[in-house]
Amino acid sequence: MQDLAEGVARFQHGVFPTKADLFAYLAATHTPATLFISCSDARVVPELITQSEPGELFVIRTAGNLVPAHTPGPDGVAASIEYAVAVLGVSDIVVCGHSACGAMTALAERHDLAGLPAIADWLRHADAAPARAGTGELDALVRANVLAQLANLATHPSVARALAKNRLGLHGWVYDIPTGTVEDLGTDGQRPAAQANQALLEPLSP
Repeated sequence: MQDLAEGVARFQHGVFPTKADLFAYLAATHTPATLFISCSDARVVPELITQSEPGELFVIRTAGNLVPAHTPGPDGVAASIEYAVAVLGVSDIVVCGHSACGAMTALAERHDLAGLPAIADWLRHADAAPARAGTGELDALVRANVLAQLANLATHPSVARALAKNRLGLHGWVYDIPTGTVEDLGTDGQRPAAQANQALLEPLSP
């Protein structure tokens, strides 16, 4: 906790004053353009990867960047999606997977999750990924999972309505931790050949 407290102090004295006008504007304005759905993994930081300013991304982070298909009943992920799309009016949604994902590793290596029932139940939202991947290889599973979550995302009523009105774009990305590159998987369930190895961002500096 001492590290966090020192970080807050550095923010208040060194960072906040340089962005005071931005934070004054954001105090009364919340208009992010993009909903960014990423993994909870501490190594994946959406604002750092995209070099976004405060207020530009509406972020949802879940284990394995999973998006449950829409079902009736309370659901924090569904509520956040609905708010971003129907209230904030985001124009794009990115589902971003990443290399060395622990959730996908558990599936690829068939880990025994008997002692972790909450994790086992949550990973059922990735059931479609192995079939899409057609292989148990981790990198393929990470990519297939992103596409499976895009399909789940489209089942949410607010997303479906926005797509029908051409108000919303869906995007699948995979972030490679050791190189800093981001691969665009496209949105149609297939990897576009021209984009399969496209690095959208330069490798991040250490």
